[in-house]
Amino acid sequence: MGVLTNPSNWPLGAPFVVCVVLALLYAQGGRGRAHDRRRAAAFYGGIATILLSLDTPIDAYADRLFSVHMAQHVLLLTVAPPLLVLGRAWPRLWQPLPVSARRAAARLFAAGAPVARAEVALVLLAGTLGAWHVPVLYNATLHDNLVHQLEHLSFVVVGIMFWAPILGAPPLRTRIDGARRTLYLVLALVPGWILAIVLASAGAPLYDYAALAHRPGGISALADQQVAAGVMWVPGSIVYAAAACWSLYAWLAPERPRSPTRLVGQV
Repeated sequence: MGVLTNPSNWPLGAPFVVCVVLALLYAQGGRGRAHDRRRAAAFYGGIATILLSLDTPIDAYADRLFSVHMAQHVLLLTVAPPLLVLGRAWPRLWQPLPVSARRAAARLFAAGAPVARAEVALVLLAGTLGAWHVPVLYNATLHDNLVHQLEHLSFVVVGIMFWAPILGAPPLRTRIDGARRTLYLVLALVPGWILAIVLASAGAPLYDYAALAHRPGGISALADQQVAAGVMWVPGSIVYAAAACWSLYAWLAPERPRSPTRLVGQV
């Protein structure tokens, strides 16, 4: 769980339990209703991505290699959130819940509406990524499992907040025109690039991974940090870049002419 932490500080398999509960709620909420299989595949793909990141050997290697830990962050911040949003999860997740829970959730969404804007989410995305990679906070995640899990949760939540208005997902059906959507997606690339440049250009290890006596493969702490920079620069950019290209194409593509409609009674 953390480089110098006590594993008993956090219940083993907690991410697995949360993901299973969400998957069961989603499945139960879709019973007896027509639904898009592609949306369901996207949602379950997002759940699988979280499990892959947090409940597989990736998490164990993240304790020993900064580069693997960075790959974990990329999965949680840039891969799982858009898949969960594409799944249009909320209408199905709250169906099995009691009415009182639905009302509480509705009030929560209403209270959060003022910050449910793409520009606000973009700032939160950049701030969250930057803040957690400040050495004092990042090192805290290596020594305290609770802080480590809070970091992971914040990546998923902020990622969902960013992608919800971009994809126009319920319950916040914010409409963004193609130009603004493309701009936000391009700007979302910048924080990861800045972080990658900082990590790659640093002349010494920035985090407590340097305190480890041994690392898999015998890689040095500085080389591991440079590989982590590459992970953030390239894999960390793929989803945003692909979505920006799609958004730009959709914005510039000419509208298809509508087929003529036959009027009733027309000769």
